[in-house]
Amino acid sequence: MDKFIRECAEKVFAGKNLGEEEANRLAQASGADFLQLLASAGKIKEGLAENKVDLCSIISAKTGKCSEDCAFCAQSAHHNTGVQEHELLDEEVILAKAKQMAKLGAHRFDIVISGKGIKHGTTDFNRILSIMKRIKQETELELCGCLGTLTEEGVKALKEVGVTRYNHNLETARSFFSKIVSTHTYEERLETVRAVKKEGMEICCGGIIGMGESMAQRIEFAITLRELDVDAVPLNILLPVAGTRLAEQPGLSPWEVLKTIAIFRFLLPTKNIRYAGGREKALGELQPLGILAGLNGMLIGGYLTLPGVEVEKDLEMLNTPQLL
Repeated sequence: MDKFIRECAEKVFAGKNLGEEEANRLAQASGADFLQLLASAGKIKEGLAENKVDLCSIISAKTGKCSEDCAFCAQSAHHNTGVQEHELLDEEVILAKAKQMAKLGAHRFDIVISGKGIKHGTTDFNRILSIMKRIKQETELELCGCLGTLTEEGVKALKEVGVTRYNHNLETARSFFSKIVSTHTYEERLETVRAVKKEGMEICCGGIIGMGESMAQRIEFAITLRELDVDAVPLNILLPVAGTRLAEQPGLSPWEVLKTIAIFRFLLPTKNIRYAGGREKALGELQPLGILAGLNGMLIGGYLTLPGVEVEKDLEMLNTPQLL
């Protein structure tokens, strides 16, 4: 395995893609080979990707009452989770959060709304455009949007007000998707990803691990993201929410999470791969190893319906001498 890991790393550095069979073999690494896998993934990040941690923050600008039945989601109308629902937040509230996160060190700010999607030209869409304009004018933040399914017309409108990246997650592998969602198809999600790319906007597209999928399906998922040539890949680790269909789903071990991160880096060597939700519970004090194993982005300042750790603690972690 030691020799095989080195050969795979050399292949990646030579600009060649690893195949599904090779990635599945890497997933068998254990013991000292496991540590070599993490270290090699870190070297790939240092050599081929942006070797600094890009920080983003999000706000749940509209929460709950979603028509879709995503098994993991606290905001689905199909689940009884007790989530605090609200319509689109006031412009000043969103602007204040953006300014706060900019002051704390965020590089990007993402406005997220619940629901399957938003139509171009609606009142809420126009309000979001107005908010985006103000954030662009009053901060140095890069702007991101996560508004669900979107047409090319909607993408163009976001671009015009300064949005540079759009988040639309595929969530998991095509082969596992039907176990998680039944109210829309994988292809519908792909259509939005393609619409964003067609308009020349960056696409942030990842998902959730630990929903019951196999490592082979995670590898299938990573290869799909590679074929789509996405720009950023947020990796959430399932946080089971009471009232959802995945409330009793067993958690992944820290070692499984770290191995997944490393394999994603082998398969997506140049991309921005980001810590998203669930890292605190899944990894605890082992979170720095995810950075060493290939991550170069991180969500800070809390999640959609759950708090994260204090931003200062995350920044302290990133300033650990071994990560610099």
